[in-house]
Parts: sequence; C-alpha cells; structure tokens
Amino acid sequence: MMSVKYYLDRADKLNYCPIHLVIRQKDLKIKVSTGEKVLKENWDSKNQVVKHTDQSFLVINKYLSFLKSEVEKHIEKTPHSVLTDKNIKDLITNLTESRKENNDIKISLEESVKYHKMEKIAFIDLFAGAGGFSEGFLQAETAHKYYDFRLANDINDNCELTHLARYNYQLGMDAEFLRQDITEPDFIDNLMAKVSGQTIDVVCGGPPCQSFSLAGKRKKFDKKDDLFAHYLNVIKILRPKYFVMENVKGILTKEGGKIKEMILQEIRSIIDLKEFHQLISFVATLKKASTSDQFILDCYLQRLNFEKAIDKDLDAIRESYIQGVENRFRILTPKIADYKTSKTDPNLATIRNGFKLLKRAKELQYVRKKVIQEKNYSDLDQDFFAAKFDDFLVAIEPTNIIQEIHDSFERLSPAPAFKGDIADIILALEIYNYSFDECVQGLTKIAKSQNSEHQLNDILSHIRLYNIDQPFVALASDYGVPQNRERVLFIGCRKDQKLIKTVPATVSKYEKVTVFEALYDLDFLGNDEEKFNYEHVDLKAKYNGNSAKMSALVKKRTIDGKPNTESGLTYAEWSKAGRLNGRFKTAKNPFYVRNFTELENTLTHVVAPLQNHKTSKQNQDVVKRLDVILHAGNYDEAKEELKKVGLSSEKRNYNVLKADGISPTVMTIPDDYVHYASPRALTVREMARLQSFDDSFVFQGKRSTGGNKRKFEVPQYSLVGNAVPPLMARAVALEILNHID
Repeated sequence: MMSVKYYLDRADKLNYCPIHLVIRQKDLKIKVSTGEKVLKENWDSKNQVVKHTDQSFLVINKYLSFLKSEVEKHIEKTPHSVLTDKNIKDLITNLTESRKENNDIKISLEESVKYHKMEKIAFIDLFAGAGGFSEGFLQAETAHKYYDFRLANDINDNCELTHLARYNYQLGMDAEFLRQDITEPDFIDNLMAKVSGQTIDVVCGGPPCQSFSLAGKRKKFDKKDDLFAHYLNVIKILRPKYFVMENVKGILTKEGGKIKEMILQEIRSIIDLKEFHQLISFVATLKKASTSDQFILDCYLQRLNFEKAIDKDLDAIRESYIQGVENRFRILTPKIADYKTSKTDPNLATIRNGFKLLKRAKELQYVRKKVIQEKNYSDLDQDFFAAKFDDFLVAIEPTNIIQEIHDSFERLSPAPAFKGDIADIILALEIYNYSFDECVQGLTKIAKSQNSEHQLNDILSHIRLYNIDQPFVALASDYGVPQNRERVLFIGCRKDQKLIKTVPATVSKYEKVTVFEALYDLDFLGNDEEKFNYEHVDLKAKYNGNSAKMSALVKKRTIDGKPNTESGLTYAEWSKAGRLNGRFKTAKNPFYVRNFTELENTLTHVVAPLQNHKTSKQNQDVVKRLDVILHAGNYDEAKEELKKVGLSSEKRNYNVLKADGISPTVMTIPDDYVHYASPRALTVREMARLQSFDDSFVFQGKRSTGGNKRKFEVPQYSLVGNAVPPLMARAVALEILNHID
C-alpha cells in the first residue's frame, strides 16, 4: 500500500520549515520539495494542512491539495512495474518548478532587442472572443515589421478573463480590454480613452451574422442586431490603414446576395473627411446652377453633413433636418386640407406624428435596444409573442415611419397641383435615411442633367476612404489548420494602401494537416480524467499492425503547415513549443484560474505544462453508443445497430473524426464530435488543437455550460468553438504586413 503525505523539514534561519511531499511504499521512498514554507506552529500534521493562522493558508492548501491529487492519480493509473522514483519526481518537479517560475519576480517583461529595431503595426481586435485574431496577428512578423496589440473588446467576462490571463499576466503585454457592448452610447468614448491618442493601423473583428439585415426587411430581431453598423462606425473614427471583417459563408447568399452588396456599399460609403469639402462645394455649385432642384439639393447638403458629425452634434443636425422638412409641410397643409380636416383627419395626424417620431430617433433607438434585449432575455422566438414584438420594432424604424407618412399623403388624394410639393417632402425624408452611397446615386442623376457627372466621379475617387474588392471565402485547412472551416473575409484597404484581394494558401490540397497529426500525442486519457502533464504515446503498442501507417501521417512542417523534412516540426511539436517566434522570452508558464479574484493573486494560479485537457464523465450507455458509432464510421450508418442494442439517441448528429482526414468545422458543443480512436468526446485542449491554438494558450473560467445559460455564458468550449483559427488569422496578418505602407 502506498501513502502520499506531507511533512516539514528542518527550519531555516527565519524558523520557516520547507514542506516536503513524501511517497512511501515497502520498496520505494520518494521525497520532493513543494517549494512552500511554513512556521511549525502553523502546520496541522494530523490533517496535512496549513492552519488558518498563516495568512497564506488558503493559497498553500489549494496548491498542496492539487499536487497530492495529481500524484495519487498518477500512481493509480501507472502499472507498478513501471512506477519509478524518477517518473514520480519528474511529475512533481514539472508542477512545482512551473509554479515557482511563474511566481519569481522578473525584472522586465520587455520584448527582445530585435523587436526594438522593427516597425510596430498597431492593431485592435473587436468581438475578440478568446482571441483567435489577436493570437494570429502576434504570430505574424516580417524582417522589418511586427504587430503591436493595443486593445481587444467583447461583452463577456470570460473573454476578458482569458484575454488578461494570456496577454497581460502570461505574456506581460500592456494590451487593454474593453468589456462593453459596442452599441452602447459611450462605447466610442471609452474606446478612444483606452486607445489614448495612439494611431491604430489595423482593426480586425467579426460582427455576428445576425447583425446583417436590410433596413425595414428584418424577420428577426435579437441582441446582435446592428453590430455591423457600429463596427463600421469604429472604422470611420479610427481610420485604420486596413480592416478585416470575418463572417460565416452564408453571408454571401443571405437575402439573395443583397446583404453582401449592402456591406460593400456601406464600406465604400466611408469617406475621407479631409477631402469631404470638395463634395460639399460641388453640391453647392449644383444648387446655384439649378432652377428646379433647390430644395432637394439643400436636403442633400444637410444630409452630407451627417457624415462629419458624431454623437450630440449629429443628433442636433438630424433634428434640424427633419424640422426643415416639417416646416415645408406646415406651409403646404392649408393648401391641401381645410381647417376642420387638418384637425381631425387621421392621415394628417399620422404625418405630423411621423415628424415627431423622426425627431426622436435617438430615443426610439434606445427603446428599440431595450425591447430587443427583453425579447432575447425572455427567449421570445417561434411563439405568438415574437411576431408582435418584431412588428413593434419594425414600426419604430425610420424606414417604416417614412413609409407611413408616404401612404398617408397618398390617402389624402391631394390636387395634382400639389403632388410635386408632396413628392419633394417624401424624397427629402428618404434622403434623410439614405446611406452615403445612395446620396451619391441621387446626386449623380442631378449632375448628369447639368453635364457634371465626370467632375462628380473625380471628386468621389478622392473622398472615398476605403477600397475593397469582393469578399472571399477562406478555408482554414489551406493555412495549416486541421479543420475545414470556411469563413468569409472582407478586407478594407485605405485609399493610400495597396488593395488586398485574397490571402494565398500556405499548403496545397495534398499537404494539409490531418486530425491524427493534431491530436495523436494527447491521446493518453480515458473517461472522466484530467491530465496536467504530457505523457508518451506509444504508437506501436496502441496501433499494433497499423503503427507504420499511423506514424506516416505525422509530418515535419513549417509554422504555417508547409511540409519541411529538414528543419520543420510536427504540428504537435509546434503546438507545444508555441508559434510566437520566441518574441516573449520571459513569458510565464501556462496556468488556469476560475475567476478574476484568482487571476489577481498569482499564488492561486494552477500552473502546469498541460491545461484544459479533461474528458467528460460519460455513463456506460453513452460510452457504448459512441463505440458503436465509432466502429460504424458515421452516425447514419450506426443508427440501425444502435436501435438493435437499445442505444438510440434523439441527438441530431455526431461527427466521427477521421484520423487521416481533416476535421469538420469545430463548434461549441463537444458532444457533437467523437474521437477518431476512442469512444469519447473531445477535450477543450483537443478542440483548441483543431483550431490551431498553441498549448500554452489556456482557456479560463468554466469548462462548459448548458441549457438557457448558453445565451449568457461563454465557457471554455464556446471560447474555442467561436474563435477564428489563429493560423488562418496569421496568414491574413502576414498578407497585410507585406502590403502595408
């Protein structure tokens, strides 16, 4: 019988006694220092804990409990014939030394001298999640340039916890995190305060696809509505040289391709305020020369001024615009209706109140946001409430209000003499709601009538701030990621920068990284197990007659997946060594914390070489079901057998990973995947490998969640599944570095 206990060694000059862990068996005795010390009177030898009279008792006891648990698990799982004092000492030393290194005071966490001679390209990451874009950008560098990470933003606390742990505590960076909804009124102010006057060269991010919709044609409103517009608002203010917007492939065909065109239109509508005066002067000239479009051109001039204003100034200009159109209506009213009709007709009441609503656009926007939040909180979807809420949200949109005003004028049946005045009022309201690009289309017609179209086009070529080609589909496996994840990328290029049309693949169709390459060295744990140290995986013993075939799947590669037998590393070796180019030489070892309190107290960090490698506790029926599916090769072929043995499931799908294949898109629910060699789901670390995260990147906080909590919590599995694969982000970042001036 083996015992694992702690005892105190001889006291030092300050009367502190080192705490040692001792393992005893009849033919084996191992003694290893834990690196912790305590006064003898503060040690409870009976219960093997530090007494509460020591101010650090909670921290030390947590560490001692973790250490003892790991040793006991190791002893239990290791056959006695191969259990030696060396492998137990190595286990303990790995854990104690990693912890000691992280808690040693370091004089500086600055980057090496090499980077002081290179040009910094500052970037920020919006909708950052775990930090897939951030990680990929930090991996990218050329001989003369590298990325300086300034800020990340997301709304979830576990995103912030993971960010701070990785970039501030582990890598020693000073990157900021802004945990705030991008739609909140003071978001821009808070962002600018954190950016603190620095020039931002690149912005990356992926507004969720639900935020893309056509004004007035929305079928579903949720908390992600309108995020795209706010993302572009940040671009307008920061004026980066490049910005990258990532989204799902379906965005290209959403609403018959209209959404894609709307996105391109909005990007091309971002204007260069330094040159904007040219367009204002041109429109003023058109107005001066016009005999019939004076009022409409004046509306265009006022509408164009929206582009230059922000926040309170913009609200005042918008209200003034509507007031001007309303004044024209008041002059017209006595001409189209007598006094009694003007006071009692519901059409005229609708027109008047429509103007009031348009002047209160900001207040209605706030109401809209609160209703969307309530709709989401109460989970109003596919029920009889949802449509009514959506109808209300549509009703208070400017597009709908303008349409109601238009319809009310139609129902009044005014005399033909006044139809021109009414048409001007309606057009003026539509101009109020135009995008910049729609304004250009309207002005082009007027310019044509005055033979000034060429001059307008010349001005537009100067004032459009961003050029963009068509969006393109990026396949993650083309960049060394062992996953067929398709994402659409829009890359906006400031007019003084070179246009980027695509990001070239780094590996060919026949060079792609397989699932086996990514995961084989992590396959050393069973059901309901957690490991904090790497263990040797004997392919000969594990795969017997197939070992040569399996070994052949493992290839030496460059960092981006290109085969390189001379100086390359395997994908697993890259994952362990890290892909940050040795930039952060004083980085701390991987550690895990549950919350911000533990993060701030470095002594409570669970420090270990391997993190996030824990399997789910699955009952025997689940294990048997997965075994049947695994042997069948896929879920559909297994259904008949599952029915026969009484193990049928209501679950819609299981994806059986193929050792020699590439993983399908990694999502947020681990039970959707079956390991290629074992009847189990994947660990967080294995999913992170399929996404191309380094092993040193630790996902913090809760491991998983379920039910309604999925709407509000972002546990480790969600952080991994929602992320941009870092190696794909790296390829994008390198392409920008090679073009940026």
